[in-house]
Amino acid sequence: MEVIVGKTAGFCYGVKRAVGGSIKQIEDNQDKKLYCLGELVHNKQVITKLQNEGINFIEDLEQVQGQDAKVIIRAHGITKEQYKFAKENDIDIEDYTCPNVSKVHEIVKEHAKKGYYILLCGKKTHPENIGTASYCGEHFSVIENEEEIDSVIKDIKETNSSKILIVAQTTYSINKFKKIQEKIKENMNNNAEIVIKDTICRATKIRQEETEEISKKVECMIIIGGRNSSNTNKLYEIAKTNCRNTILIETEQEIQKDNIQQYNIVGIMAGASTPKEVINEVVRKLEKQECMSSF
Repeated sequence: MEVIVGKTAGFCYGVKRAVGGSIKQIEDNQDKKLYCLGELVHNKQVITKLQNEGINFIEDLEQVQGQDAKVIIRAHGITKEQYKFAKENDIDIEDYTCPNVSKVHEIVKEHAKKGYYILLCGKKTHPENIGTASYCGEHFSVIENEEEIDSVIKDIKETNSSKILIVAQTTYSINKFKKIQEKIKENMNNNAEIVIKDTICRATKIRQEETEEISKKVECMIIIGGRNSSNTNKLYEIAKTNCRNTILIETEQEIQKDNIQQYNIVGIMAGASTPKEVINEVVRKLEKQECMSSF
């Protein structure tokens, strides 16, 4: 068996920054209680490790109000209201919002001030988009797929918006983003001003492209990452399109030997929040089955 491991598998820059920074906060704040607002990244192994090291995960800043504590801001970012609450209540924060996410906040904030209707492509319940939506002003929609476009266009027309900004969650599907752009253009009249800002981060694009490439030449594809990770699920969708035998796992313990040993070529790709050690454990498990890996 040949195993092909994606070169872009594992931590992206934003995740490295958030995880590395959080570990440093643990080292530098031995006498202060440390919290993180929401999951730092979408990976159970990373979260468990940080919890064991002393970081407490909370869902509301009111939980630390009045405490001598420091709160870490996750890579996905938070809402402008949460920043305001922290400032008004003198809550000490350490901000590890991914710079690419912060850039999206600035883009939508600038266009909202100019009266643009903001169309944000991504998962409605994802923390990144909840944060971004808080900067979108009065008229905006979060759209997950093409099927929702008709209702969005109806809303745009009801608000009499002639200027539209289309942006995307930083880990959104490249292909879906293109399809939504095309359909919006087809359904709006020629008087509408449509501005498109490609806010999908470069690391996401390269990872999706490599997943596409590998999945076309293997018999089985293994995607490693949290099941609640948006970018990991996008990789799974891409791989599944090209390779029918695609599985999504969080750790090597989920690999069933009987399901893998029948294949001669296996591809591996991992989400942006998947630690390198988790990827290596999967490779080692395949190697124990007399597999040979190539990178």
